[in-house]
Amino acid sequence: MMEQRKHRRYPIRLPLRILRRGSIPFFARGETRNLSSRGVLFVSDQEIEVGERIEFAISWPAGNRHAEPLDLYCLGKVLRISTAPDAQGYAIAVTLERYAFTRLTE
Repeated sequence: MMEQRKHRRYPIRLPLRILRRGSIPFFARGETRNLSSRGVLFVSDQEIEVGERIEFAISWPAGNRHAEPLDLYCLGKVLRISTAPDAQGYAIAVTLERYAFTRLTE
């Protein structure tokens, strides 16, 4: 079956932090599997409900060794969730509704 996506996906593995679910502060870690201009697929050991709005930050590497790393801070909505391919947690697909680069805060 031929995949017919509107936006190209890029296989990128970066650390991710889930900061908020809707209006409830929440913290979980994960790792991206792919990104497009409209969405992110990541894995996490935390299950999140389909349709839930979340805030998350992707740790973006510095362009060179003298630059400070950044967070790609994102707001999105969970589209689907399934068992991760390696059976370690969940694969979660989220829209990218808004995003901005910010200085890394840990």
